[in-house]
Amino acid sequence: MTKFFLTYVVLTLIYKSFLNTYDKALFEIDFFTEVVANQSNYLINLVGVDSIIELHQNEATIKMIVNNKYVAKIVEGCNAISVTILFVAFVIAFKGTFKKTVSFLFFGVLFIHVLNIIRVAVISVALYHFPLYQQILHDVVFPLFIYGVVFLLWVIWVSKYSVYAKKNSK
Repeated sequence: MTKFFLTYVVLTLIYKSFLNTYDKALFEIDFFTEVVANQSNYLINLVGVDSIIELHQNEATIKMIVNNKYVAKIVEGCNAISVTILFVAFVIAFKGTFKKTVSFLFFGVLFIHVLNIIRVAVISVALYHFPLYQQILHDVVFPLFIYGVVFLLWVIWVSKYSVYAKKNSK
């Protein structure tokens, strides 16, 4: 439990320090949020839906525009870094061998990032088609998706690769 909280707090403080390097008064967007916005936009266009992104003039957000309709704001919370920090802290708390831990963290973080890109792209297109369902899509369906996947990764980690899995397999 101590390893989890220590890892979580240290990574969160590092991330918050990183965010503090951006000037909110100038509406600067952090690097990770920009990457997510660009990659989500690319994915939407890749599947044949017209979309563009542009910086918001009055706030630190990126506008997602689908078929010439402003459908969503991409904000710092959309980049899934907080979810990734939670994932990393959990894996470290239930560590396995060094090689397995590093490999699982690398591929897990990459998997979470890719799923998050898909999540942002799908919610943007869904908001274009179903604007009346904005609250349930944004506040329930898509957080459940990303947290559900992270939970499944944790279950796989603990049951198959962690030191705890070795103890229970004997």
